[in-house]
Amino acid sequence: MSATERLYYNDSRLLEFDARVVDLSERDDGAVAVTLDRTAFYPTGGGQPNDTGTLGEARVVDCIDAESEGVLHVIQGSVPQIGDAVHGRIDWPRRLDHMQQHTGQHLLSAAFVKEFAAPTHSFRVLEHECEIDVALEDPTDERIEQAVNLANQIIWECRPIQVRHVTSEEAASLPLRKEPAREGELRVIEIDNFDLTPCGGTHAKSTGEVGIIAVRSWERAKGLTRIQFMAGIRVLNDYRKANNTALEIASLFSAGREDSPPLVAKSLETNKRLMRRVRELDEVACRVEAEQILKEFTSEAGYCPPDPIIVARVFDDRDAESLKHLALALIAHPNVVAILGSRDGAAARLMFARSADAPWDMNALLRTACELVDGRGGGKTDLAQGGGKNIERLSEAIERARASVAEQINPKN
Repeated sequence: MSATERLYYNDSRLLEFDARVVDLSERDDGAVAVTLDRTAFYPTGGGQPNDTGTLGEARVVDCIDAESEGVLHVIQGSVPQIGDAVHGRIDWPRRLDHMQQHTGQHLLSAAFVKEFAAPTHSFRVLEHECEIDVALEDPTDERIEQAVNLANQIIWECRPIQVRHVTSEEAASLPLRKEPAREGELRVIEIDNFDLTPCGGTHAKSTGEVGIIAVRSWERAKGLTRIQFMAGIRVLNDYRKANNTALEIASLFSAGREDSPPLVAKSLETNKRLMRRVRELDEVACRVEAEQILKEFTSEAGYCPPDPIIVARVFDDRDAESLKHLALALIAHPNVVAILGSRDGAAARLMFARSADAPWDMNALLRTACELVDGRGGGKTDLAQGGGKNIERLSEAIERARASVAEQINPKN
C-alpha cells in the first residue's frame, strides 16, 4: 500500500483537495519534497509528465512516484510542517493537456491494433508532441492515416470512458489490449466498445474531450515505427503556427496559401541555377583577382625573386567556397603560398594552400592557426581548410602563419 491515497485514480477532473503532511524530505539538489496522506497531483510515470500547481503558498514544480513511500511533491516557497493541513490546487491547463494526450494515445494505439494488429511498445508525452513506438510492418502515410481516421471517428462519437478497478483474476478474463505490468488490484481504462487497457494515468471522461488527433511525422526506429502525434489543444496550436507560416510564405509570392508550394519549388530551382552561375563567375573573378594580387606583390619594393610569394589576406563576408576559389587561383602560379582568412558571419574561415613547387606543410600550419580561432580543420600538405568561432583573433592567426612561413624562407628575419 502507498502512503499516499491517489485521488486522481477516481477523478481526473479533481483540481482542489485538502490533505495532511505526513513527511518531509530533501532532494539531492536541496529542494524540499512534501509527502501527503492524499493527493490529486499526478506524479511522472507511464510516459506522462507530472502535474504542477500549489500547496498552500508553495509552488509544486515536480511530483515523484516513490511507490510505497507515497507521492513526493517537490515545492518552491514556504515549507509546511509535518502534521499541517494543506490545500492543494492543480494547474488545469496542464492537466487537461495531459489528459488529452494520454487518452489520445489510448485511442491511437487501439486503432493500430484493430487495423493492423500492431501493438504499441512505448509512449512518451514530450513538450510539444507525443511519441509512440508501434510494431507496424511496412509503414506508409496511408496506413498510418487509416489508424488516425479510425481514432478520430471514435473521438467524434463522444464515447464514454470509464475507470474500472479489477483484481488480477478478473483482469485475466478481460480482453485487455496489453498485459498488466504488476500484480494485485488493477486500474483499467475502458473506452466504450473500443479499448480496455490497464493504466494509472489521467484520462478524459469521454472521447469527445480529446477533440482531435493528428500525426505530424513518423520514422523507423529500432525495428519499430515511431509516430509523432498530438491531440486536443496541441493540434489547434500547431495548426495556428503552421497556418501562419504558410500564409507568410504565400504573401511573399502574392499568392494564396494553396498556390504557394509550386511557386516555392520554382523559386528554389531558379535559385539553384543562379547559384551555380554565381559560383562559375566567382571562379573567373578569383582568377582575375589572383593575377592582380600577384602583380601587386611582385612589383613591391623588397621582393627578391625567386623567393616564394606569400599572400596573406583577411576578407570580410567571403564564404569558404569563394575563399577556396581564390586560393586555387593563386597556387595555379608557381612558388606561391596562400594564407587566407575571412570573417564569414559569426565564423572565422581559414584556407591555406601552396603551389606544387612550394615545400611547406599547409595542414600543420593550419592546425596552429585553428587553435587561435578556437576551431578545427584539416586537409593535405598542399591545401587545408578550417575555421572557428573566435573572429577577434583571425588576423592574428593569419599573421602568425605568414610569419612562420617567412621565417623558414629567411631565418635571419
